[in-house]
Amino acid sequence: MSKADTLPARGNIRKRTDGTASSTGQVQSLTRGLVLLERIAEAPAGIMLTDLSIQVGLPNSTTHRLLTTMQQMGFVQQTGDLGLWSIGVRAFTVGSGFLSSRDLSTLAMPILRQVMEAAGETSNLVVFDTEAWQSVVVGQVQCRELMRMLAPIGGRLPLHASGAGKAFLAAQDEVHLVRILQKTGLPQFTGNTITSPARLKEEIVQIHKQGFAFDDGEHAVGLRCVASCIYDESGNAFAAISISGPASRIPDERITHLGSLVMRAAGEITHLYGGKAGKHS
Repeated sequence: MSKADTLPARGNIRKRTDGTASSTGQVQSLTRGLVLLERIAEAPAGIMLTDLSIQVGLPNSTTHRLLTTMQQMGFVQQTGDLGLWSIGVRAFTVGSGFLSSRDLSTLAMPILRQVMEAAGETSNLVVFDTEAWQSVVVGQVQCRELMRMLAPIGGRLPLHASGAGKAFLAAQDEVHLVRILQKTGLPQFTGNTITSPARLKEEIVQIHKQGFAFDDGEHAVGLRCVASCIYDESGNAFAAISISGPASRIPDERITHLGSLVMRAAGEITHLYGGKAGKHS
């Protein structure tokens, strides 16, 4: 094998002259093979060997040797008259192992605890029921205050009148949003509930600007809540993390700080889940 090359996370190989491993402890051939695998995964229709070599900055002979090794192990395959390289079944099996271990509650609970400690208020994990178009509480870390505002596990909240629900609505495109509202309507629960589509759209613009949603007693009088969405691998909002508590302990001057807490936490859970932020996050 020639002198070692190290590969940045994204980009071409940089040649080295000091052995077969980089200063970061990367193993040359393994790093090369994994980056080739990434490039092949980015080309669902398949990719030619010469194009792969150009992308990663390796000679054709080196690229072919690595591909052949991965082919023998089932991680890549060569198909068609053009001999295009594509992802093999073994790579799918390995990737599926990640998916099967991706339990949202398990990933989120340590972060929910951190949020509760930082905020001093109850933190919630909410998922979105796209059949009934409601928010569903699936996890919670209660604060230590005697007076707590609790939503039971399994409890359902309307999308337009809850922090998590409004965060979800703000993550939808215009067409999808209109369809959801046609199904759910905007029923009133308190004097603060948003019942006008125009007012809701104004609220969504604000959510886009600040990065989190705020519920000011819109479903339950005296309860305030801030929330931010969690995204899947396609960039779709499917869950949210929220902080809720009585208005007496969540005055206006705390909203921005609590909003930054849920945004950071939601981003961390999205990353751990293997998701990517949506365009409105």
